[in-house]
Amino acid sequence: MTTSDAKNIPPMPPGKLVTFHRLVPSARLPQRADKSAAGSLPTRAFRYCEPATSASGWGYYVFPPIGFSVRWDGHDMMWTWEGAGDWFPLKSAQFPGFRDQFEAAAPEEIRPYSPPFLGALQESGLIQMWTGLVVRTAPGWSLLVRAPANLPRTGGYEPFEGIVETDHWFGPLITNIRITKTDVPVDFRPDYPLLQVQPIPRYVYEDSTLNNYEIVPELNQLTPEDWDDYYDTVVQPHVQEVRPRGQYAAAARKRRAAETAAEAKSRRE
Repeated sequence: MTTSDAKNIPPMPPGKLVTFHRLVPSARLPQRADKSAAGSLPTRAFRYCEPATSASGWGYYVFPPIGFSVRWDGHDMMWTWEGAGDWFPLKSAQFPGFRDQFEAAAPEEIRPYSPPFLGALQESGLIQMWTGLVVRTAPGWSLLVRAPANLPRTGGYEPFEGIVETDHWFGPLITNIRITKTDVPVDFRPDYPLLQVQPIPRYVYEDSTLNNYEIVPELNQLTPEDWDDYYDTVVQPHVQEVRPRGQYAAAARKRRAAETAAEAKSRRE
């Protein structure tokens, strides 16, 4: 990383990195993502696979604010929700009972702008869902909104991924979803994570950062230093008389602990 790149890295904020505002009172609160992927990772992966646990635990789980189902016949979208008792055509729908709550709480000039909960997009098979949340991040930080990492999908739908600059955008946290089955109900459970939102500093996805790369196209272009690193990473563990499990995980955790301690020391000084 160059000196100019380092200047773009936002410092850790003195306040909260992420603040979740729940507007729908019945919605389940977000929670820290789980390194075990809500208990679904195999035990061996949880103990020894640091890449899997790091990805699984990065961010926060977000849930549907109510249990609901959609059914798509390839042309029209229908929907129902807990307690509705019937199916209804889906164009744009408010969260049940929320409009009155919003109008009672919002300033007068904002009352007509209650966010819709669910809508069918003009593109075939796509819906847009509001999580019931508005999110604010610290200056210079955005939210990557995606499907939960390493968590088994329930089937029938696929959330899109997107990056929202939530340090400026103080609006409904929404997601677009592709329905992948026709003529069957596709269920969304309020107790099962639908999304994983992950805070990222804005500089990491700017062109000036992403354009800073190179490609080494030939095997014979690896340097002696590259081969030394390959030996330490791949060969050395295989030639040890006793090979402890989880060496990568142990080394990564030890390195992170040392870096955290060094950073804390520099802040005190």
